[in-house]
Amino acid sequence: MLLLLGAVCSLGARAEFRWGPAVGIDISNLKFKQDLISTGKIVGPQAGVQGEMMFPGIGFGIDIGAFYSLQGGKLGLGEKKIWAVDGYGQETSYLHTLSIPVDLRFKWTRMNGLEDYIAPYVFGGPVFDFHLGHNSLKAMNYAFGSIGMQAGLGVELWKRWQVQGSYVWGLTYAMKAVKLIDFSGRCSYWTVRVAYMF
Repeated sequence: MLLLLGAVCSLGARAEFRWGPAVGIDISNLKFKQDLISTGKIVGPQAGVQGEMMFPGIGFGIDIGAFYSLQGGKLGLGEKKIWAVDGYGQETSYLHTLSIPVDLRFKWTRMNGLEDYIAPYVFGGPVFDFHLGHNSLKAMNYAFGSIGMQAGLGVELWKRWQVQGSYVWGLTYAMKAVKLIDFSGRCSYWTVRVAYMF
């Protein structure tokens, strides 16, 4: 254990940390426990800061970020009488979210100098979404936040630009219906993002 701890501390002392601004979009949808209503996707903006700490020589590292994103989905509440009697029809639920991904990353860095121009990478890990606000869809109660699991791939260009895409599987519920006890929805989404690393 002491040898392993010493090796990690040694690598951490030589790790290269970079950060930069990032912008993109997410395409999100709400998936409910029961298939009672139809749902549809929405497209929202995403912007924030991305950081990367790579350990030299092995290609492994950690990335973390903080992003504002607009998530949610379209809900066919008017398809069921329980909501139609209250005047609901085709509704859209918006979630203003602070997303914090924490990923393990592997970047191909030993390509005989080609990595100075193009370096592909893969990444994955948990995403912690904190709900900062939502629109006034009173048929739903909203959770303080939710947790998802992310997997994705990307490419680094000229050691500065990073272009990546990922999918986040919602693991915990983001909202629950007011009138039904166990009708809860998880938010899952695709993300496409471009970052410039200093």
